[in-house]
Amino acid sequence: MFAVYAARIDKEQPLSGLESGERPEPEQRQGWTTVRVRAASLNHHDLWSLRGVGLGEESLPMILGCDAAGIDEDGNEVVVHSVIGQTGHGVGPRERRSLLTEKYQGTFAELVSVPAWNVLPKPADLSFEEAACLPTAWLTAYRMLFTNAGVRPGDAVLVQGAGGGVATAAIVLARAAGLRVYATSRDAGKRQRALELGAHAVVEPGTRLPERVDAVIETVGAATWSHSVTSLRPGGTLVISGATSGPNPPAAELNRIFFLELKVVGSTMGSKDELADLLSFCALTGVRPVVDSVLPMDRAREGFERLASGDVFGKIVLTNR
Repeated sequence: MFAVYAARIDKEQPLSGLESGERPEPEQRQGWTTVRVRAASLNHHDLWSLRGVGLGEESLPMILGCDAAGIDEDGNEVVVHSVIGQTGHGVGPRERRSLLTEKYQGTFAELVSVPAWNVLPKPADLSFEEAACLPTAWLTAYRMLFTNAGVRPGDAVLVQGAGGGVATAAIVLARAAGLRVYATSRDAGKRQRALELGAHAVVEPGTRLPERVDAVIETVGAATWSHSVTSLRPGGTLVISGATSGPNPPAAELNRIFFLELKVVGSTMGSKDELADLLSFCALTGVRPVVDSVLPMDRAREGFERLASGDVFGKIVLTNR
């Protein structure tokens, strides 16, 4: 079958290890099912995999891709939950959880195999391309907002780095849930698009907000950390799921964190139940993922190059027809 995969690890030039071509079809495993992939979306996780983060040389070649929507063995339209081993389904009882592409082959292929427990019905109102955007970036944003930040309608939230997959998801979900939404971006065009998505105000990183917020959705890391901490009201919550600008901010802001009793919460992905809730939320409210572009699977390198350059607003989707 045709697939897009990591053939080599290169920390400095990750795309040099990206290849596409024929790979073996998934083997049958007890308790697993094979999904014929109709659409899959790119994540920064795929770039990190090419750098060797979470992926070792001993696991190569590894088909990339965490997210997918497609057709299962019974002809049902499904969405794949990409966290394997979260509850022990389909794996040994002591196996730690992992994402597709870390231990098991990913979704940038004609076929992907996952535990049967990991497939959910795709709402009929969502296209395959839209559904394929949800299981990583959008699920991460959903969990950050509604589980880990615990925000409620009427609260205020700051989303750092408008344009990224998690950030755009957070803006759309927060506005749909009745929150006051502020966002940042260095790029004027992305600030304008964030307003169009529903942000009430958008500023450059570091700019003082009209009010202190109840929660901050942080994926940028070092470059925006101080701004995130200083933007919180006393008792507010900073939820972080990534650090694209680096993990070591020049100032940790510890005095402010303890004096104002701020909460800092790490967040990674989400549960199958949260993905089911997200699918229902989108189907019921009309909220749809922000799709930057759709490419056929054999043009995956173009998508990786755009993601690596940062010239993206929303999700890049790859399709099989």
